[in-house]
Amino acid sequence: MNSLPPDGTLWLNACMQKAFQSVALIGKISNPVIREQVLVLARFLAAREVRVVVEEMTVRHHDIQGFDSVPLDEIGLRADLAVVLGGDGTMLMAARALVNHDVPLVGVNQGRLGFLTDLTTESMLDAIAHMLNGEYAQEQRLLLGASLSRHSRVESEGHAMNDVVISKGGVARLIDLELTIDGEFVHRQRSDGLILSTPTGTTAYALSAGGPLLHPRLEAIVLVPICPHTLSNRPFAINSMSQVEITLRSPDDALVHLDGHLHAKLHCGDKVVVQRLARAVTLLHPVGHSHYAMLREKLHWG
Repeated sequence: MNSLPPDGTLWLNACMQKAFQSVALIGKISNPVIREQVLVLARFLAAREVRVVVEEMTVRHHDIQGFDSVPLDEIGLRADLAVVLGGDGTMLMAARALVNHDVPLVGVNQGRLGFLTDLTTESMLDAIAHMLNGEYAQEQRLLLGASLSRHSRVESEGHAMNDVVISKGGVARLIDLELTIDGEFVHRQRSDGLILSTPTGTTAYALSAGGPLLHPRLEAIVLVPICPHTLSNRPFAINSMSQVEITLRSPDDALVHLDGHLHAKLHCGDKVVVQRLARAVTLLHPVGHSHYAMLREKLHWG
């Protein structure tokens, strides 16, 4: 497959042979409707002499038979395209699992909003057929890496496609955070927490907390305070190459989440360092895909 232009713009890939020889299918395990859609797509691909592998948990929960079963962490070694059937949560899971592999993702929406999974059940087969012929739009989405340090020692690391969130724990009181960007002290804030969002994540938690919408091709990270004590603490954007350091000053009760999943509990003095990963996630869309049309539909703009 051809490489993406350095500016990350949408482009079309046209070639005579099949653009993808092996396709992995990843389905949302909690939705019973997924089973039939996985089987329909698997048979469609097999009829076009495309090798099909199905993610292991999808096979187990939906009783998919007749196709190779592959663990999620091995899909990057067995497929050159992954089709995700579910919602944005399933797409985020797949993106994190395949972060070290150059496997593009395409999403079929079976969730509620589907900002990342833009194919419908009705358009799925036609869109995939065009993609097999090399007719698609391609873009890259940046990822964030987060590391937790305690007493000057790294305790844990992880990455996120949507956001890294520092939030209060079970105690109903504000937490005190100190924010440093590229080694320069910015401020201390008392709030319910702080969201560090990629452009992709600006349609998720950051939007609900009052953050701005960023076009996915922008090279930026948005910092959105959650219910700040001082109303002048407003969301702001920084260059995506910046390094952000958050130190928990008080109390000894806070959490860090990556894409909505609990990553670690924080203690007073802990530092969370967030910065852009060198790798990105590649998404495929049908030809003519428009980010603005998607926002118009999902957010019910006039």
